Amino acid sequence: MYCVKVAVYPGSFDPVTLGHLNLIKRTALCFDRLIVCVMSNAEKPSGLFTPQERVDLIRRVVYKLPNVVVDASTDLLADYCRAHKASVVVKGLRAVSDYEKEVQMAMINRKLNPRLETMFLPSSAKYTYLSSSVVKEMASYGADLTDFVPREIIDEVNQKIRNGRDL
Repeated sequence: MYCVKVAVYPGSFDPVTLGHLNLIKRTALCFDRLIVCVMSNAEKPSGLFTPQERVDLIRRVVYKLPNVVVDASTDLLADYCRAHKASVVVKGLRAVSDYEKEVQMAMINRKLNPRLETMFLPSSAKYTYLSSSVVKEMASYGADLTDFVPREIIDEVNQKIRNGRDL
């Protein structure tokens, strides 16, 4: 019997970075279907982009990956995975400091959904320093974002930062 393996790569993606895109591409090679899910994060109540804008931006940069879909959710991750028949959560690790929090979350998700595994992927070395927060900070100073976010969305990131300063 053939079993379709579905994975979920959750995150805030505010905005999606080249580090995120690298993980998406690597993960897409491992699964029949990858759902990149923009999740609401209680620790980050508001963002630069709305959840729907983030979904749209991610879709623009993954459109060539046929097994990748993009979604948004306010559900618990364990419940979202159950509803979408996903058996694996993929989490990127940039540094040892990410590990403790992510292992704790993996154990909680496993408690809530016993069929759910978590796969940790180390970030590629050239992206270990990169985060959405770093991108927003650099953009606020007018830095060139070419090496940090997909070129398809640089203008939108810069525009959002400029609009925020104009308020």
